[in-house]
Amino acid sequence: MASVYQPVMQLSGILVSLLGWVLSCLTTYLPQWKNLNLELNELEIWTMGLWQACVVQEEGGMQCKDFDSFLALPPELRISRILMFFSNGSGLLGLLLSGFGLDCLKIGERQQEQKKRLLLFGGMLFWISGITAIVPVSWVAHATVQEFWDENIPDIVPRWDFGEALFVGWLAGFCLILGGSLLNCTICSAEVHPSSVHYAVAEQQDQCQCLETETRP
Repeated sequence: MASVYQPVMQLSGILVSLLGWVLSCLTTYLPQWKNLNLELNELEIWTMGLWQACVVQEEGGMQCKDFDSFLALPPELRISRILMFFSNGSGLLGLLLSGFGLDCLKIGERQQEQKKRLLLFGGMLFWISGITAIVPVSWVAHATVQEFWDENIPDIVPRWDFGEALFVGWLAGFCLILGGSLLNCTICSAEVHPSSVHYAVAEQQDQCQCLETETRP
């Protein structure tokens, strides 16, 4: 039964991790990390991402402007760029390693130990990718909350709010961690079940030998 569920869990882990990696890449380039609604002009919505700031007008569509300098950005946006790049890279490497470690892949069928190591490394990379995706998103969200409730800022000054990219980033991190956990669970089950099966087969063989000796004249 374990041999049937193991490839299914491996494939599920890869698919969930792939979804998380795609969402992580999408989060990196979405300009909706922060949203700003102007009370004086409700027809305009300002958004800010890691790379550019945009204004969405009801009649004119979206107009974006790239940031002029990396060093001029707030600290949370600068570190978020680096962490999101690291998340995307480690997620891609995890997909490659764990893909070659799948049991359904015929390549390296006789090298099961190496395939287990590839799955293990791939699952660990998915964990790292998920954590490094959640950290910058949560940091930007925390900075946004602090700025929103800052009493030193006058009430007439517009406040930034959560953007859609933050929720996409949280979902991406959760999918990556879940996918890595599924892959590592298949490795743990593979290490336990073969020994028990071997023990059961050996016990059955001993019983058959005992029956043969008893039935001999």
